[in-house]
Amino acid sequence: MLISSLPQSRRTFLRISGASAMAALVIPRAVGADAESGSRARRMTISLAPGSIGVQADQLQAIELAHRHGFESVEPYGGHLAKLSSAELESLLGNLKDKRLAWGAAGLPVDFRGAEDRFRSGLKELPGIAAGLRRAGVDRVGTWLTPAHDELTYLRNFHQHTERLREIALVLKDHGARLGLEYVGPATSRLRRRYGFVHTLAETLELTAAIGTGNVGVVLDSWHWYTARDTEAGLLALRPADIISVDLNDAPSGLAIEQQIDNRRELPAATGVIDLKVFLGALVRIGYDGPVRAEPFNQALNDLDNEAACAATVTAMKQAFALIGG
Repeated sequence: MLISSLPQSRRTFLRISGASAMAALVIPRAVGADAESGSRARRMTISLAPGSIGVQADQLQAIELAHRHGFESVEPYGGHLAKLSSAELESLLGNLKDKRLAWGAAGLPVDFRGAEDRFRSGLKELPGIAAGLRRAGVDRVGTWLTPAHDELTYLRNFHQHTERLREIALVLKDHGARLGLEYVGPATSRLRRRYGFVHTLAETLELTAAIGTGNVGVVLDSWHWYTARDTEAGLLALRPADIISVDLNDAPSGLAIEQQIDNRRELPAATGVIDLKVFLGALVRIGYDGPVRAEPFNQALNDLDNEAACAATVTAMKQAFALIGG
């Protein structure tokens, strides 16, 4: 997820545990799809989420990096946007428009997974951040689900997630935003804890339905789609409105699905282990029109400087999109 805006990022969570937003400014960049994917044009944008590729950048730096390297959208930092004056926001949005960039998805700045007091503290701050996102034209917010728990059974955990995420979703709804939930697919992510939890697309859709606010969907990740053994048919059954944002990754070769570890991934189309032609082709066919970002948790990428990391990422993303004609 998004290091700059989360109280505890998935990158931090993975390291500690040992398991190691699109706006009114959207500028569609239609690209023809191949015959197998259908005749529809690509409406998705190649998005830069700096923290997901080991890049440290503030909002203005992120916009500049995205423009310089040919990304089509960029992650909005909710905390930063909420603090801007009207004049500062107008200047930033003008800069974004001049560079023909759209907003990607923002991170959710509320820790809903742990202690009640921490959840309540984050929830109290959410309206101000959500108002800032709305002023900036950001309407997509994403977060991730922990796929197991040491104390809560599946049902108890499901109830807690439903109640807490409903409160979050209602705040976002009041500010015109949608919330995306990313399931975590690898079996290795569940082995260290006693009770398994949501880790497939079908289960995530059950959770979004139980929340019932009408503005909650999924964050799709090709990595989790692959490790959860989800299918093309599952993707084709979705509506565009069901998908808040998309992560695009590949998997290391030489490992069975059950052996894949969440913080050991590859850039898109690096190995061909994950069938990204099927994955992206399905998104084109259903008309998904939001951001697509890379989130490889890859040490070699993280070791690069900002410019090299952005260049390698956008090259990999374009290679993946070339599988469906652009």
